[in-house]
Amino acid sequence: MSYRIGSGVDFHQMVEGRALWLGGVKIPHHKGALGHSDADVLLHAICDAMLGALSLGDIGTHFPDTSAEFKNIDSKILLRKTQELITADGYRIINIDTTLCLQSPKIKPYVEQMRKTIAEVLGIEVMDISIKATTTEKMGFVGREEGLMAYATVLLKKIEAD
Repeated sequence: MSYRIGSGVDFHQMVEGRALWLGGVKIPHHKGALGHSDADVLLHAICDAMLGALSLGDIGTHFPDTSAEFKNIDSKILLRKTQELITADGYRIINIDTTLCLQSPKIKPYVEQMRKTIAEVLGIEVMDISIKATTTEKMGFVGREEGLMAYATVLLKKIEAD
């Protein structure tokens, strides 16, 4: 197959005393995401989408939260390692489409920086990355600011031999 598509989703609790990392960018906020790593839901969802497109399992398979090696790790490193797995299988990213679900903070001021950061890590063009955000209109765990989540869809293409 020359094209593969994958989807990913990630959830994290929001707590006081943690930094909020989204798309590889530290976002000023009174709460951050709780997790074994830096808990960047956006990058984790992208990793899962990339892995899923090639039936390589999920982020927990490759970077288990039981491993001291990944404790407090920068999720940009996980994204880069996931990219290496994709390339080793002979694929490249065509585009990434994502949606963040969080009540606050508003992320519009940070979207371009997130797109640039992700593009730099993956070695792709900024125009190939979409980041959208929505609230849940104060409903559910996202609306109560108890957590946040992200969805990602990734299109991969087989690298043509020269």
